[in-house]
Amino acid sequence: MKPFTYVRADSVEEATDAFAAHPGARYLGGGTNLVDLMKLGVEAPAALVDVHRLPLDTVEELPDGALRIGAMVRNSDLAAHPTVRDRYPALSQAVLAGASGQLRNAATTGGNLLQRTRCPYFQDVSKPCNKREPGTGCGALEGVHRDHAVLGYSQQCIATNPSDMAVALAALDARVELYGTEGARSVAAADFHRLPGDHPERDTEIRPGELITGVVLPAGPASASAYRKARDRASYAFALASVAAVLHMTDGVVDRVGIAFGALAHRPWRARRAEEALLGAAPTAAAFEHAVDLELAAARPLRDNAYKVPLARRLALDVLGRLAPPVTT
Repeated sequence: MKPFTYVRADSVEEATDAFAAHPGARYLGGGTNLVDLMKLGVEAPAALVDVHRLPLDTVEELPDGALRIGAMVRNSDLAAHPTVRDRYPALSQAVLAGASGQLRNAATTGGNLLQRTRCPYFQDVSKPCNKREPGTGCGALEGVHRDHAVLGYSQQCIATNPSDMAVALAALDARVELYGTEGARSVAAADFHRLPGDHPERDTEIRPGELITGVVLPAGPASASAYRKARDRASYAFALASVAAVLHMTDGVVDRVGIAFGALAHRPWRARRAEEALLGAAPTAAAFEHAVDLELAAARPLRDNAYKVPLARRLALDVLGRLAPPVTT
């Protein structure tokens, strides 16, 4: 047993102050990922700042029509929320595709965004991993990498982000709200997670000591959205590839589109090339194929994961095809 200090915070300010006062601290919400990593020896925090009592557990509509989701909202409550299901179905579908019912009852919105990769080399302290211990190498690069990245990786790290929720938030143009010793700020969900580059140990753009306080989904005209995930078994499995898409039409052409892939990169991959190709286009099968192929042309499969490219392509075409209005003759 490795000893650590435990602090229970009752306010956001109290939490960030406690974090600053304890070097090597970690925030503890639902604990569904952090506690596992502590058991494996991957994480050994000097202090845990328990934030589960913070008043951040509500979903509220803002005056401008946007929707704020508190960082402590449980995944199960988020997926079942009527406004989320009606206006942002991709988010509800993504949350329900993750983990098990028991874990969704414990896991939080903020914690979901901060969960770390499930790469087995990261989780095994006997193996080399630049994410866990910079400078030791990437064991997966020449090892077992069937589940690893095909986009945006570096020689330092080929791990993927495991979150289903984050993929939907990226496609939906959500923003992540943060609070730290320097005050409050927000970051676009699509930019919150990082590509590995030379610093794979940094998963996100969060600053030291900052706490996620919520996520804001934008207001605007109702748009069709959906999430689909491919995995090795029907439940309780991380994605091999996934896609979230948002599609809005005016006068028969696409005037708003958001597409994000999951399990292909170190972060949810916002498909900017595909989106640009679809804006102003009619929602035809040919247009969707052209756009998705433009995006996936950047893929660089490894020895054992080339299957991810056609798999992601089929998922994207299926989701976009379902969101497009039926063709009338």
